[in-house]
Amino acid sequence: MKIRGFWKAAEAEPERIALVDAGGCEHCAGDLLAGAHRLVHGLREVGLVHGSGIATLMPNGPELMQALLAAMQAGWHYTPLNTHLTAPEVGYILEDAQSAAFLAHERFAAVAVASAEAAGIPADRRFCVGEIEGFVPLADLCEKHSADLPGDRLAGQFMQYTSGTTGRPKAVRREIPAFDPDAMVAMLAPNLARFDIEPGGGHVHLVTSPMYHMAPLSFAYFSLHFEHSVVLMDGWDAVTALELIERHRVTTTHMVPTQFQRLRMLPDEIRSRFDVSSLRHVMHAAAPCPVDLKRSMLEWWGPVIYEYYGATEGGGTLARPEEWVAHPGTVGRPWPGADVKVLRDDGAECAPGEVGTVYLRLMMDFEYKDDPVKTRENRRGDYFTVGDIGLLDEGGWLFLRDRKIDMIISGGVNVYPAEIEAVLLSHPDVADAAVFGVPHDDWGEEVKAVVEPAPGIAPDAGLEARLHAHCAASLANFKRPRSIEFRSSLPRDPNGKLYKRRLRDPYWQGRDRPI
Repeated sequence: MKIRGFWKAAEAEPERIALVDAGGCEHCAGDLLAGAHRLVHGLREVGLVHGSGIATLMPNGPELMQALLAAMQAGWHYTPLNTHLTAPEVGYILEDAQSAAFLAHERFAAVAVASAEAAGIPADRRFCVGEIEGFVPLADLCEKHSADLPGDRLAGQFMQYTSGTTGRPKAVRREIPAFDPDAMVAMLAPNLARFDIEPGGGHVHLVTSPMYHMAPLSFAYFSLHFEHSVVLMDGWDAVTALELIERHRVTTTHMVPTQFQRLRMLPDEIRSRFDVSSLRHVMHAAAPCPVDLKRSMLEWWGPVIYEYYGATEGGGTLARPEEWVAHPGTVGRPWPGADVKVLRDDGAECAPGEVGTVYLRLMMDFEYKDDPVKTRENRRGDYFTVGDIGLLDEGGWLFLRDRKIDMIISGGVNVYPAEIEAVLLSHPDVADAAVFGVPHDDWGEEVKAVVEPAPGIAPDAGLEARLHAHCAASLANFKRPRSIEFRSSLPRDPNGKLYKRRLRDPYWQGRDRPI
């Protein structure tokens, strides 16, 4: 499959509409290209070189796309920051990633200022969309520099942070590839081609989720290189998504099961109001999709829904619509070039139907930045795992049976209890803490904490209020406990191991946990 990629396509057809922002404003390919070129020149002037890193704290918008396009032709690591993180969380990532430049939107001004100070980002390397005190307007930086194609171009690389079970996020870091950006485009083609998507052809891609998540970010980026127009949402709303699908004749999109659920919950008179017949390729992942929900979406939208399984670290498996119908509940078989194994604890392969730990073949080597132990422990030769549990049937179809046992999946977003427990344990009124997921009708799971108060501390409403406030100061909203229960002690063995299942399982009796 031959693709010329965004940069060459934009030079050839600069007036083509490449992006529609959340406000409905259209941006032509030539303007995006010029903005990306100007940004490369501007950031090089303040000292960025091959291998430098840039981080963005931005909503879905044209400036984010320009920053991504700049990084991917200047040989930089690109780190998108979750806009719900607190200043300490953002500051930690900026410092850990050794970000050479920080680009933020005025919507997140308070967090941007505090985190930049904490991480020691130099004043001349802080840039803003809108106005942020102490930040240089991004527009001013770009206006001073040429829109000409930069020299010494080199393909860049994503550096995504994934929450760690030790309580601190870890960067999935890959080396900057020694490729010209235009040559690298050909290597990206399979990322859409495996879903039967072709370049050109009048495709329109809808971004339904924040692009600090790797899947929405990468699918938008790949779509630009396939010369597909990209339509952005800035916040999820089921009716708005249907309106955009109809208005722009959207052909491709990426969603998570929670979004399917919100769509399905709309009254029939609203759902029937919108024409979704343009949809051809709807990709979904992030959490296993309930079989009944998937069936209802296929009945509504037709055989256009593709399910895949992978991770920020790599992938993966794929189930095309007709394959899923034939094997309900599967997350697919390995896509071309990939492989999956299910292994016992001793490393031996499981027999068909036997549950074990799922391992995926490394497609491109990576490391967890500054964590060789974590990097080593998730490997079995050329295969890695993210700790998921599942089985392969006789036909090689993968079925997941569990996620990392303690991980909470809320609305398709992974929440790691250890990070929340660490925050709770830092409060002087807490002797012990356990965090786990309990059922939630919309989100699948919500965060619950069980706390053992410190000696002499009353387990009352005052303590609960203090702990909620303590979490609010250090954790993004989606990580904070929705409820806190007090107990005189937690179930630990003599070696200190916490039997978390004893706390969690009673809440799931008679219900299937979304694992």
